[in-house]
Amino acid sequence: MKTFLTVFTNLATVLIGILILIIVGIVFYTIGYTQGSYKTQNDIKRLLADHNIYVSSQAESVVPDQEDLSEGQDQQTNEPAAPKTPDWTGPELFEAVNNRRIQLGVNPLQLDLKLCTIASIRLNELLKLGELDAHDGFLVLSEREEYSYIFNNYNVYEFLLSGAQTAQEAVDLWENTLGHSKLLTGGEYVWGCTYAQNGFGVAITAF
Repeated sequence: MKTFLTVFTNLATVLIGILILIIVGIVFYTIGYTQGSYKTQNDIKRLLADHNIYVSSQAESVVPDQEDLSEGQDQQTNEPAAPKTPDWTGPELFEAVNNRRIQLGVNPLQLDLKLCTIASIRLNELLKLGELDAHDGFLVLSEREEYSYIFNNYNVYEFLLSGAQTAQEAVDLWENTLGHSKLLTGGEYVWGCTYAQNGFGVAITAF
């Protein structure tokens, strides 16, 4: 029995010794690996520095340019683009009207500044109202004393439209609308003036 205990004690001592050696070996291996890795990293950085190549020790975030972000957002946005505000002018409309009158074989209108006063007032009224007024404002103007010198000396007519994107489109709308085509075919009209803004057009003619 004593001999068995002695053998067991010796075996346990050997096993403990082996375990201690394994632990010590792992510790030294870890220390050596870390130092070797650190040394290797320093060697790599020193080599890159010798060739003017620098590497940040921290990962850098890649931030796209604001322009790239905007382009990406535009591509992902399915909202329809806002409609373009018409930018054709009164003089462009006057030229388009006269070109069509000449094509239809009637005389071009002669610009009359007194009629431009009426056209200007009427356009401002329509822009403020935001829609056509069935010539109600024109009738009011014709009865105002300060404009009697115009309406008493001319036979004055008004032509209105809204929603055209170009001066030529405005002329086309008038030509294809009952009652308004007279602006383009009426040879009796001698004088005229047109004002336009934001898709609204006003033509005043007289003889």
